[in-house]
Amino acid sequence: MNPPNRQLILMADDDCDDQLLVEDALKECQTGDAIKFVCNGEELMDYLLQRGDYSAPGSAPLPSLILLDLNMPRKDGREALAEIRRHPDLRRIPVVVFTTSKADTDVNGLYDLGANSFVPKPTAYDALVKIMNALSDYWFGIAELPQPKLKRL
Repeated sequence: MNPPNRQLILMADDDCDDQLLVEDALKECQTGDAIKFVCNGEELMDYLLQRGDYSAPGSAPLPSLILLDLNMPRKDGREALAEIRRHPDLRRIPVVVFTTSKADTDVNGLYDLGANSFVPKPTAYDALVKIMNALSDYWFGIAELPQPKLKRL
C-alpha cells in the first residue's frame, strides 16, 4: 500500500528505454509518486486483476493512474483500454494514453474507447520531465480521483 500523498502510476510500455526515461523524469520532478511497469496489455490486465505473476498478496497494488502505450505485443493499448473500461472494478482508474502516435484516428478512437487523456511522447528529455510534472500535478493535485471499487489482497 502506498503511503498518504504518494500515488502509484502503472505504465504499460514494451520499450525499456521509454520506461527508464519516464522513471528518471518522475524522480527529477520530486513528486514522490511511485511507478511500476508492465510490458504489454496482457501483463497489464494480469497486474490489474492480480493474476499469474501478480497473484501474490501485495504484489500488485492498485494504481491511481495508468500510462498506456498503444503499440505493444500480445495485447495492444487499444485492446487493453477497451477491457479496462468494460470491467466494472477497473473502469474508474484514469488512463492516460502516452504514445508516439499523433494520428487523428488514434486520438479520436482512444477517446471513444474511454481514455481520460491522450499525450504524445516528447522527443526531448526536458519536455518529458515537464509532462510528468504536469500529469502528477493534475491527476494527484487538482483532479479528485474516485475511490477504487476493487479491493486488494
